[in-house]
Amino acid sequence: MSCTRKGPVPRLLLLLIITMMSGIVGADIVVKDTLGNTVHLPRPAMRIVSLAPHNTENLFAAGAGNRLVGATLYSDYPPDAKKVPRVGGYTGVDLEAVVALKPDLILAWESGNKKSDIERLRSLGFPIFISEPRRLEQIADEIESLGELAGTLSVARRFATRFRERLQRLRLRHADLPSVRVFYELWHRPLMTINGEQLISQAIALCGGRNIFDHLPALAATIDIEAVLAADPEAIIIPVQHPTAERKRKESWQRWPQLRAVTLDNIFFVPSDLLHRQGPRILEGTRLLCSTIDEAREKARAPAKTKGTTP
Repeated sequence: MSCTRKGPVPRLLLLLIITMMSGIVGADIVVKDTLGNTVHLPRPAMRIVSLAPHNTENLFAAGAGNRLVGATLYSDYPPDAKKVPRVGGYTGVDLEAVVALKPDLILAWESGNKKSDIERLRSLGFPIFISEPRRLEQIADEIESLGELAGTLSVARRFATRFRERLQRLRLRHADLPSVRVFYELWHRPLMTINGEQLISQAIALCGGRNIFDHLPALAATIDIEAVLAADPEAIIIPVQHPTAERKRKESWQRWPQLRAVTLDNIFFVPSDLLHRQGPRILEGTRLLCSTIDEAREKARAPAKTKGTTP
């Protein structure tokens, strides 16, 4: 005998179902940022402000670029990001401009934004996701987190999966290669470089290079030319924004012919935007970085020509 009841659903059961469904649809979003801070949203973010160019790129990669209502200077990729109102730059955030946009989520950068700006915005009650990836894999993690916060997780997961696959192919292609001693010139006046915790140093290691200043305590540190001469790198890699800067930067190092990198003509240039932004394009920057280190390795391992010999 069938126990199925036909007819209208009892009112109490109907209310229970509606309540349960409402709880699922309106469930709070809880995500941890790279620093381990908990970011809590009552619903997916619809008005997002980005305080760093790489956060902007990651947001678009997560499928939520249309939620961006404000961004800092140099948030110029993808092209649609240029249309967004500016809310400051590397020197600081325009707090009044941010508040006026009434964001329901702010994307900050631990080592790029002033701590006082972040704390001020937090004190005003704005939810803040802080980015500070130290490993290449964490870029994919952050894209997924942004997708979760914006309600575009399926898009973000697909992008993050492709990112991890490309990263793994790069890693396997350059595994177990002879090491190349690399000096990465972050800036020239004053002379600056990176330590082993900096993301670019992780990319150098993936390519089979060894950052000669990986032992320094600061992510970005000022050094003197004597330190570079003493470490005698086999390759010097210089990030530039414009090709016109390459000749002058190369000439400045050619004044030191005792350096092995100069002797081997292992002075290379890479696009700064592709390596200095902790976003998806860093994989293209890493690919170019690996190509330069491969070339440096080949020159460094080539048999030395003997002077005075006849062909």
